[in-house]
Amino acid sequence: MSETVFLNGEFIAREKAYISPEDRGFYFADGVYEVIRCFKGSLFSYEEHIQRLKRSLSETRIKFRDIKSLDSVCKKIISKNNLEGKYADIYIQITRGVHRRMHRFPVEEISPTVYIYAYERLPSVNEMKRGVKVITRNDIRWLRCDIKSVSLLPNTLKFQEAHDENARECIFIRDGVITEASHSNVLGIKTGVVFTHPDSNLILSGITKKVVFRICNDLGIYVKESPIREEEISEFDELFITGTGNDIMPVVQLNDIVINDGVPGTITRQIQREYFRITYKKLGGEKKLWF
Repeated sequence: MSETVFLNGEFIAREKAYISPEDRGFYFADGVYEVIRCFKGSLFSYEEHIQRLKRSLSETRIKFRDIKSLDSVCKKIISKNNLEGKYADIYIQITRGVHRRMHRFPVEEISPTVYIYAYERLPSVNEMKRGVKVITRNDIRWLRCDIKSVSLLPNTLKFQEAHDENARECIFIRDGVITEASHSNVLGIKTGVVFTHPDSNLILSGITKKVVFRICNDLGIYVKESPIREEEISEFDELFITGTGNDIMPVVQLNDIVINDGVPGTITRQIQREYFRITYKKLGGEKKLWF
């Protein structure tokens, strides 16, 4: 059965979806995106994702005026692909639109290109259970990582290096400080306190990370938004990454450093358990995944 996608106001078969080679997203990566988790028909943290999308559009000066329609489109794309009873992700991409190639923005107003699709994605249960390996590399990205831009070549290059080393993620280091990972936020735990890089132009303000902050507040776990220095990482008791694609993922090896004897830590497990309760269990209806 053919997948249905949404392109510029129409629901069409994926194989019939084409964009112009004059699209500025194709020429310049002149566009932004979001990925929203869907738990058996329930869109998770939808408003937070849309607010971040609106900010990315504003920062890039892309004029998309129909943001309110996305709620209905997301629900329909789930329905049209028979994903209501499954765990799925929804991908939203908006570029500046189609115009002949030139570096400055077009003087005349052009219509943004809007592309949305959905796909089934099961939780990475085995990895969440046993923990994963990550590597570190220099942060070679631009200085506006707070914009969720489709310009992800540095991220993909470094993620490929992680893949080549059988690692789950690549953590970036800039000026001796851990910023974030190729598509995750990074959090460390030391003496019961959760540390993570504060929101700035150097990292993306993570939606899942903010959920973790709320969980920590409910559990009485102190969070300190303070950068983790590279040389301090071996002193941390636990490490984990967060994101729409990783949920709450324990890190048990960083390069050649084994963390917490190679098993997920107690506090990470507490956070995972509560995250599971408010997502997969509450929204997805599952009684048990692996707890």
